[in-house]
Amino acid sequence: MSLVAALTDAILPVLSIAAVGYALGRGRDVDVDGIATVTIYVLTPALVFHSLVTTPIGEATAFVLGAGVVAYTLGMLAIAAGVGSALGESGATYGGLLLSSSFPNAGNYGIPLAAFAFGAVGRSTAVLYIVFQSVLMYTAGVSIASEGASTSVRDAVVEIFRLPLVYAVVAAPLARLAGVVPEAGTPTMAVLRLTGDAAIPVMLLLLGIQLANTTYGSAVRRTIPALVLKLAVSPVLAVTVALGLGLGGDVGRVFVLACAMPAAVTPLLLTVEYDTGGEGITGPEYVSTAILLSTVGSVGTLTLLLFVLRSGLLF
Repeated sequence: MSLVAALTDAILPVLSIAAVGYALGRGRDVDVDGIATVTIYVLTPALVFHSLVTTPIGEATAFVLGAGVVAYTLGMLAIAAGVGSALGESGATYGGLLLSSSFPNAGNYGIPLAAFAFGAVGRSTAVLYIVFQSVLMYTAGVSIASEGASTSVRDAVVEIFRLPLVYAVVAAPLARLAGVVPEAGTPTMAVLRLTGDAAIPVMLLLLGIQLANTTYGSAVRRTIPALVLKLAVSPVLAVTVALGLGLGGDVGRVFVLACAMPAAVTPLLLTVEYDTGGEGITGPEYVSTAILLSTVGSVGTLTLLLFVLRSGLLF
């Protein structure tokens, strides 16, 4: 597997769809709220449910994967906290550094890339990854973003239970245990698969539109530490965690790939929600800049990482 093949077979197909969304966002005033609502409440739950009821990943492997997500996230938070303290960061920029470094865009970038690169197992693994990450995002992530804000963290955490994603995660294993999963090829499964598959291009279009609407400027220099942590340090930590937990094969490869994704978009939404203003660079400015720059920079880092992963040099 050559670097060119890694770029053309997996990275470029994903980026081409995101580029369409970016062009659309730059050329038209697109209201992403309605698209995001459909994605969150219809497409993503269908994707998650169908992926989980048909996944070839066993319960034991899924448990280890969940442990890996927790270990990786807490590890990155600790590393980012140490770097932030050493650099004298505080307030919004300190929180932005932690969020941008520790939470990868394993959803609307990671799932399509994993599916292109590793097929059905890749998609199932990436879906499981975002399920576990969502729990951390709405607990640790909310706590970091709301530091100094008056909004109740408890109310924000409760929001996760209002999302259909949670119930799709619960319903899938229950359906498997009860033996009531419709057989492949039946109309029910065909509808679920069709609806879930639609989530992948829509996620990429949303990513492109969000990047087109991202503002950046004075925060570029300040986000360099976050970029180094996200694009260079996080893959190394991910490999260490995977080897330590015995995550091998395509599941281990997708785990490392998901961890190495650029900064996630959800932390931006959290910093906007809890922004308290003040002087200097705000949390939203810091995180939005990190998202844009890490997404651009990830073209090179992910191409190299995919080459290594698909060549079997690590797992």
